[in-house]
Amino acid sequence: MNGKSIIYQVLPRLWGDGTFASWNDASFDYVKSLGADCIWFTGIPRHASGKPFVKGNPGSPYAISDWYDINPYLASDPTRRMAEFEALVERTHASGLKCIVDFIPNHVACDYKGALALYGWHDGDWTDTVKVDWTKPETPREMTEILRFWASKGVDGFRCDMVELVPAEALGQVISAVRGEYPGMLFVAEVYQKENYSRYLDVAGFDLLYDKSGSYDILRGILAGSRSSRELTWNWQWLGGRQPRMLNFLENHDEQRIASPWFAGSPGKAWAAVAHSLLFNTAPYMLYAGQEVGEDASEGHEGRTSIFEWCHPAGLEAIWRYASSGRGLSREQKHVLSRYRELLSLAKRPAFANGAVWDLCYCQAAPFDPDRHFAFVRWGSGHAYAVFCNYSNSAATLRLRLPAELSSASGINKKEATVTAAPFDYSVIQLQ
Repeated sequence: MNGKSIIYQVLPRLWGDGTFASWNDASFDYVKSLGADCIWFTGIPRHASGKPFVKGNPGSPYAISDWYDINPYLASDPTRRMAEFEALVERTHASGLKCIVDFIPNHVACDYKGALALYGWHDGDWTDTVKVDWTKPETPREMTEILRFWASKGVDGFRCDMVELVPAEALGQVISAVRGEYPGMLFVAEVYQKENYSRYLDVAGFDLLYDKSGSYDILRGILAGSRSSRELTWNWQWLGGRQPRMLNFLENHDEQRIASPWFAGSPGKAWAAVAHSLLFNTAPYMLYAGQEVGEDASEGHEGRTSIFEWCHPAGLEAIWRYASSGRGLSREQKHVLSRYRELLSLAKRPAFANGAVWDLCYCQAAPFDPDRHFAFVRWGSGHAYAVFCNYSNSAATLRLRLPAELSSASGINKKEATVTAAPFDYSVIQLQ
């Protein structure tokens, strides 16, 4: 990917009336206004529902019962559900956005009937699924056909679930075969163990990996007071040239909402973390629908918006009304949205989208706190910015030292920059 890509993740069953028809011009205009260039429509392929083994009602989007069908509840006319999905893809493209969908290579629903080879057991507590057997030749053949099927519908990529439970070599062969016919297809991998990053980038051939065990876990730990901001530097150094192929995020359907009591408790405690996640590197960023207005999943379980039950998150309902009419957001929601817009707009500027980075933490002196402060410079296309992230519960005003070696590398002729940030907030200073 070139530049800073923003992926907007949304479960269509939570948007508007829960059907594809809710994705009209107003919806696409709203997503584009955030700077997004791609939508991950979560929960499209048909999953198990209404059976005794199903978790919740309507059930999990990750328990696929038919890889060649659409969930009927997503269509205004269930008998035309595939045609309605194809129309959704066409509208997405007409709006200038790309479309990605789920690919789940490790398991299928207990009632799956298809050509994949299966074991007679499931991983973990995923009792609504059975594990796919990748040792049998029919599995990679069928997985290739499944991906070809969805690619033929016009989708631009796949978010691939729990790939660490699937052999990287076999996945790589499937991905290579699909890319042979669809060269621009994007493959995003949900990977958690850092020791597996290289394998799924270099062997399996994924374009992007979740930086869950890196950026996400560290930032969350910093906000909880259990980790140090020094670890952000260590993660950056460890990733090295892999950094642009990470996918940064602070929310998704698996994780707790930032504003929930199980995470930060409010959007205001996370601005420094959001700024770092968006601005520190050129890696793409994923925004989970509702995050941008401070959705707290109060209707859900332990801070998560449910993927198993019919639910109506207040933040998402407010966004839908706002996108449709310009009204519907509370004053606080408008404030949170405006701050996300500010950061997302900054991230699209060339210095942040494509530019170089210089970690400033190593050369700062007190009162800079290396465990609760983080500072860096981004530059490119004739502009440069200093960014200060304050992870402490006290306001901070500091004079950041800009070392001579930075000047040699970047051409920035300043020796220091004064920054001020409220608790858990950030500051961006233009240097040139």
